[in-house]
Parts: sequence; structure tokens; C-alpha cells
Amino acid sequence: MDRWATFDCYGTLIDWNGGIRRELVDVFGEDEADWLLERYHRIEPELQRNGSMTYREVLTEALARLAEEEDVELADDQREALARSLPSWEAFSDVREALEEARTRGWRLAILSNTDRDLIEASKERLGAPIDETIVASEIGSFKPGHAHWEEFFRRTGADRAGHVHVAASLFHDIAPANDLGLRSVWINRLAEHRASGAAKPDRELPDLRRLADTLDELAPA
Repeated sequence: MDRWATFDCYGTLIDWNGGIRRELVDVFGEDEADWLLERYHRIEPELQRNGSMTYREVLTEALARLAEEEDVELADDQREALARSLPSWEAFSDVREALEEARTRGWRLAILSNTDRDLIEASKERLGAPIDETIVASEIGSFKPGHAHWEEFFRRTGADRAGHVHVAASLFHDIAPANDLGLRSVWINRLAEHRASGAAKPDRELPDLRRLADTLDELAPA
């Protein structure tokens, strides 16, 4: 039986907050960046709700809404700043070693992402390890926390759920639907967030990926 670890990409493998925040600083200034990053996290799911937009369009529209709320007029070269910057967003420092170790232990790796094919391909080049399967929102017409990413993953791979674990940083986008589908999950809590009572519950919680391979083996032994 093949063992599969599926991953969210942005926030889990790629520094999503850091990439967005840098662009917010450039447009709105350092003093506004943290507040606007929080606001961005509320706007994005609203734009993704019906699955009709590409992620490039989501990034662009979210920035436009922030500018409107802040009464800031975006220059022409700023309108697509978030989407244009995404390929430059860096992988977290623990990613390469963690993915390589998982592969060494026989795990196959997949990414399930709320993004577009060209953007994810640019990000995958920064990970430092091969990815066996990639499913993006723009190709299935659905954003997480919808279930379509996992349904498509199992359809494509024929993976046995007994040998599958989902790994992600977002309780809302990833751990909650994994709970709904009865899938094992690992929450990568890089921001040291508090999980509220009644929130989605992962099978394991880690502060980063350094113990990922051991944790995957605990959840689905070879």
C-alpha cells in the first residue's frame, strides 16, 4: 500500500503571510500592514466562496478591496502586486529536509491548493523535493474548505485512506474538511494559535515540520 501525505501549500510549506505582508507594506506602509493582513484573511474566503474566480483574481480583488477600505488609490503597477509577487514567496526553512525525510521513509507527496497551476508550479520549485500529485482550485472549480480537492485526489491516485494523512496550517481551510471526511490530519501551528473550543480537531499538532516524518509514521505505519 502506498502511503500518501497531502499538504496545503501556502502557510504550511510556503510563507504565505510573509509574502502578502511584504506587499501590504509596499502599498500601505509598515504601520498598517499587520491590521490589513488580518483583514485580508477575512476577505479572501468571501471571494472564494462560489469557486468562480482564479486565485490570481482573488489576490487582485482582495487588494483592491483593502485599498478601497483604506481610501488608497492603487497605481497601475500595484493592482496585481500580490499575484505578481507570489512566485517569489519563500519556502519555510524546515520544508526541504522534512519532505526529503518523508520521501525517504516511503511517503508519496501531494499538494492540494487554493491556487492556479502556474502559481503553484513556481512555488513547487522552491520546495526542494519532488511532488507526486498537485491539485489546484482553478482546475476543479472549488476552493477549500470545500471537499472537492480531496475527492479529486482520491479519484486520481486511488489512494487507500488507511495510508493517507493531510498536513496543513489552516484549521478553517483544511483541518475542518479533513474532520468532515474522516481523514487523519496534522495541524502545523506555526503561529502558535489557540484552538478554540469546538474548533476543528487535528489528530496531531506540531509547531513546524521538523518532526513531520515521525508523526506521519505514527499515524500510518508502514
